[in-house]
Amino acid sequence: SELIRGFLLSGMPCPSSCPPGLLALMAPGLALMATFSLPSQAGDRRALPVEKPPGVKGRTLILLDVNTKSPVRIISENFLSLQLDPSIIHDGWLDFLRDKGLVQDLLPQPLALSKVLAPDQEGRDQANGSSTRADTGPGLAISLFSFPFAVDIVRSDIALDKQKGCKIAQHPDIMLELQREKAAQMHLVLLKEQFSNTYSNLTLTARSLDKLYNFADCSGLHLIFALNALRRNPNNSWNSSNALSLLKYSASKKYNISWELGNEPNNYRTLIGRSVNGSQLGKDYVQLRSLLQLIRTYSRANLYGPNIGRPRKNVITLLEGFMKMAGSTVDAVTWQHYYIDGRVAKVTDFLKTRLLDTLSDQIRKIQKVVNTYTPGKKIWLEGVGVTSAGGMNNLSDSYAAGFLWLNTLGLLASQGIDVVVRHSFLDHGHNHLVDQNFNPLPDYWLSLLYKRLIGPKVLAIHVAGLQRKPRPGRVIRDKLRIYAHCTSYHNHNYVRGSITLYIINLHRSRKKIKLAGTLRDKIVHQYLLQPYGKDGLHSKSVQLNGQPLAMVDDGTLPELKPRPLRAGRTLVIPPLTMSFYVVKNVNALACRYR
Repeated sequence: SELIRGFLLSGMPCPSSCPPGLLALMAPGLALMATFSLPSQAGDRRALPVEKPPGVKGRTLILLDVNTKSPVRIISENFLSLQLDPSIIHDGWLDFLRDKGLVQDLLPQPLALSKVLAPDQEGRDQANGSSTRADTGPGLAISLFSFPFAVDIVRSDIALDKQKGCKIAQHPDIMLELQREKAAQMHLVLLKEQFSNTYSNLTLTARSLDKLYNFADCSGLHLIFALNALRRNPNNSWNSSNALSLLKYSASKKYNISWELGNEPNNYRTLIGRSVNGSQLGKDYVQLRSLLQLIRTYSRANLYGPNIGRPRKNVITLLEGFMKMAGSTVDAVTWQHYYIDGRVAKVTDFLKTRLLDTLSDQIRKIQKVVNTYTPGKKIWLEGVGVTSAGGMNNLSDSYAAGFLWLNTLGLLASQGIDVVVRHSFLDHGHNHLVDQNFNPLPDYWLSLLYKRLIGPKVLAIHVAGLQRKPRPGRVIRDKLRIYAHCTSYHNHNYVRGSITLYIINLHRSRKKIKLAGTLRDKIVHQYLLQPYGKDGLHSKSVQLNGQPLAMVDDGTLPELKPRPLRAGRTLVIPPLTMSFYVVKNVNALACRYR
């Protein structure tokens, strides 16, 4: 299950317009809300010297073993979820997205979570670069720039009384060209609104909601919808009248939706000229939970929040006030993280280990507050992107950005964060997974491999001479990062008990890894991702084991063929690369059973 920011969809494949290949990635392997979050064990950033085993020549040979007896973490099967920018609702992209299968391809399992940031019904969406998300399947998130739309949910004469099924509608090329022109014009309008901090209202019709839900449902996604929190009463409490209209309409259609309230509440003063403290925000969530319980369809619906921004001191204070008042009300606590300012990023930024490790500090801060008030409560990183402000062309959508993305996945899983929602699947900026021609970008292929190969059980690794006790996601000399999981149960190419390693090599030289212990003398399948073409790290194309990756046609992904390595062979990790290694037939006790 994957997430769509703003509106969350779970357990569904792509709608009729989504390229079947892309949607497939999202569907399998998302069974959200699997476990608990634990304190971080992988935050050590010190450079650790690699000791040479006796008799082994060369400083780069590393002995690697994995604890196969029991997992150190178990994350949600919906762990990797996606966002969809809210603007697709009114700029026309939603209709075309349904023609493609790209979202469904990201679903390795029957359920997926998708989150869409609802253009706040009658208020304004919310703050820069974030959206609301959901938790029941693969996800998509809405809102690249976090436009504060004022949204009204209105009944329409053309509202869909019945869903028209999931038949894929084919659009002629000329329609796609016209759509790109329309989207480009809207993009300029949205940029102007963003930089002037003045936003126009958006009316979300019943038909729009119907189309959105149908997209999620036909894509095998679970929809998470973020209600507008910016409508306030004179006493600064939440005005829920518009939200109640939406809830009643959705219930009348029997839509299976999870809910959120608002987005980045720490930025409300910028948006509406008044701030909302943590205690009041908590009361707003308690009010929303009461509304849900009054509506039979949603009496047991999931509720997520508060979707705060970067946990600086004032934001932590807001979160503490919220947890005191509503910690037991939400099913998962959510926050978001963007690594750098997209307007000043350069390719070397993505190779800095200090940047990669900034997320670890945030995880500890969030976990400390959550575990103080509601120990064991699930935590989601509900909006994450390489850069804010929409990103930068040839940087945040390039091969180099994958180093941050893959390390984010490994770090979050190793520290017990249950779900991560990637911003975004398709949007107007450059943080997305596919471009406006629906061509997969490097992070799409990275996400696809992750969904296909990585299961929810996280394993501890041990590198000879580095540590006495195995830890998940151990950092080796900062620039060589290794994570280990049980191989996905949904991948029928590998028997249960197999293990998947994923490795990031930020060194400008190759590194050699010798598998030891239970991994010794096992056949290994290599999935090595490298940039394709003359642009190097700036490239928007990738190759897998030396073969360029591209869609076979509009709805068909290429076969992701591994390179078999003979048993006992040393793994050679090329410089500045990302790779996955499936160690076959380990018969790991931790991985035999779900």
